[in-house]
Amino acid sequence: QVQLVESGGGLVQAGGSLRLSCAASGRTFSWYNKAWYRQAPGKERELVAFISSDARRTNYADPVKGRFTISRDNVKNTVSLQMNSLKPEDTAVYYCKAELVRLVYWGQGTQVTVSS
Repeated sequence: QVQLVESGGGLVQAGGSLRLSCAASGRTFSWYNKAWYRQAPGKERELVAFISSDARRTNYADPVKGRFTISRDNVKNTVSLQMNSLKPEDTAVYYCKAELVRLVYWGQGTQVTVSS
């Protein structure tokens, strides 16, 4: 059974940091591109950060550039999101995604709440 399980979310004050992790199981995801998305209440799910299968390419949404860093460990089958200088507008449920052509897997999400 393929599973993506996020962890590391929580409540943090503005200006603080959190590190999200997503552990994959059920298959090897070395060939999969991975990404973090987020969805705030009343808003659509949006891409936050992307990392290619070989980690050579990363992309970030404009609101998080310079504050968030995505990384992956293909040996441990994990992808992480280091979030610094958090703002209240970063409050959302954060989801990890693994994708290879038409194969797409999502995690269940982890809540991040940033207080002002």
